[in-house]
This record gives sequence, structure tokens and C-alpha cells, in this order.
Amino acid sequence: MLNIYQMIRIQLPIGTPNPDDNKPLDLSDPFEFIVFIIVPIVVFILYLLWKRKKNNNK
Repeated sequence: MLNIYQMIRIQLPIGTPNPDDNKPLDLSDPFEFIVFIIVPIVVFILYLLWKRKKNNNK
């Protein structure tokens, strides 16, 4: 099993983005807080309002 993992790891080109290179979400940064927390909540609320309005018209 370790041999298969080493063969797969060798296949990754140097300098390409890998899932291991991701850094954790920093919510102290205002941009990341707005993009990952506020915007999805607003989109969800707008979707619910749109859906409710669409159902009331029928």
C-alpha cells in the first residue's frame, strides 16, 4: 500500500496546486469572512424569499 502511495505522489508535478497546499480559513480577514460566511447566507435568504414569492403566485 505504501508503494502505491509513493507512485501516486511521484506523479504530482512540482509547482502545481495540490489539496495539501490549502491553508485553513482565516475568519479574521474581512474579505474571507464576507465571501465565505455573509454572501452564502444572503444568497440562501434571497433564494428562500424568491421561492416563497413564486409559490404565492400560483
